[in-house]
This record gives sequence, structure tokens and C-alpha cells, in this order.
Amino acid sequence: MIKNRQSFICVTCGTGYAPAETAPKRCKICEDERQYVNPGGQSWTNLKAVNHSHKNIIEKVADNLYAIYTIPSFAISQRAHLLITPSGNILWDCIANLDISTIDLINKLGGIAAIALSHPHYYTTMAEWSQTFLNAPVYIHKNDAAWLSRRDFNLKLWDGNELEIMPGLTLINAGGHFDGGAVLHYEKLMLVGDVLQVCPDLKTISFMYSYPNYIPLSKKAILRIEELLIPYTFNAMYGAFGRYIIDGAKAALNYSLKRYLKIFE
Repeated sequence: MIKNRQSFICVTCGTGYAPAETAPKRCKICEDERQYVNPGGQSWTNLKAVNHSHKNIIEKVADNLYAIYTIPSFAISQRAHLLITPSGNILWDCIANLDISTIDLINKLGGIAAIALSHPHYYTTMAEWSQTFLNAPVYIHKNDAAWLSRRDFNLKLWDGNELEIMPGLTLINAGGHFDGGAVLHYEKLMLVGDVLQVCPDLKTISFMYSYPNYIPLSKKAILRIEELLIPYTFNAMYGAFGRYIIDGAKAALNYSLKRYLKIFE
């Protein structure tokens, strides 16, 4: 008798793995020093179960920008963002839960033309997101290819410091949190995941190698962020956890970089 194959999702980090008859023994994302294995042990779920126990909120947070997040919170509890542009809509980062209501509402907003990921902690169910929205290409920097848990979707590994995926939409490999860590620049805004972490005061920014394990970034990594992001013009910055700098984000970045670099004086 052939068992049913399904994509198992890590309960702690939300990463979806390639369809299989049985759950993986380990989650490589959680076992990395930037994340953690739940002290209670590795556990798994699937998308059907998450759909049953959770729902998504789609909230307009700015002109042509929507936050998508799950309640009650699940795994890392990050937000995805849907950016509406004349060239097509971009999903920035993913969340694990993808249900019928979310699909319907996003389609009413024009669907998804492309998906771009900041780093491996937010890969989650990117395969299902891509397959659901007309096989939308998923852009991931090749420096993070080793962290992929599946490749059965329209994967676009990109290289170099920058990539314009659509007119005016530029991915920047800022590094830091992961070697392939990316941010997305569009007009006067920057979508940053937690490659750059907007602080609770909504005036400053933090940079970490690991947030849950409190491991700071090196001076070299901070200087790379400074080199690659300072040339860009932007006024707003949208992070992964509902903290946004609506005005003065470029000045906040300048100040925060200088503050961090003082550690090494």
C-alpha cells in the first residue's frame, strides 16, 4: 500500500519540505546556529492542519502595500508583504499559511507576478505560493541555495550585488544575517525582512547574525550593508514584524550604522 505524500512543515520555523511519505528526521534551518530546535523536540505539521487552526490577515499598511500575517501566531511569526506595481505585484517574503481566503483576496488585488525572499528563515511554503499563483518565479540569492529544502517550483537563483526583477524593483544582496540576505528597493521604500531589524522605537535599526540567539554581526558585514544600501534613496522602511519607519528611514539607517560601528572603535 502506497502512503500519501505530503509536504511537512516545521512547527518551530515554518519551513516546508519536499513532499514525502514520512516527516524528515531533522530541520536543517532550525539546527543552524541562527535558529534553534524547540527544547521540546522537533515537531511537524502540514498546510491542511495550519489552515484549520489559523487564518491570515491582509492589512493595507501604505499606498500599494499590504502586510500578510497569520493569527494566532505561527512559527517565527513574520509578515509577508504584497507590493502593488504597474509592472505586476511582488510578494516579499512568505508565511507558512496559505488558505482559500488569502488566495481569493490576493487575486482580487491583481495576483502575484513574482516572489522575492530575504533569507532562508522566511522560505516557508514558497513552493505552494508559487504554484498557486500561476507558477510565479521565486527569486533567491544563490549564496543561500544550500538552505533550500525543495526545488520543485519556479526557482530563480540570482547572483551578484543587485538584480532588477521588474522596472524599478531592485533586489540588493546586503548579506549580514545570511550570505544571500536581500532587501527590496522600490521608489521611496525599502522592504527589509529582518536583514535589517526595525527597532521598537521606530527610529533606529538593528543588525544581527542571529536574533533568537543574540549573536551580533561582524564589522565586515556592517560595512557591506553600508556600502550597498547608502547609495539608494528611500524614505520608508518595512520590517518583518509590523514595525515600520514611515518617514526618515534613510537617516535612521545612517545613524544606526554609525552607532553599531562605534562598538569596534
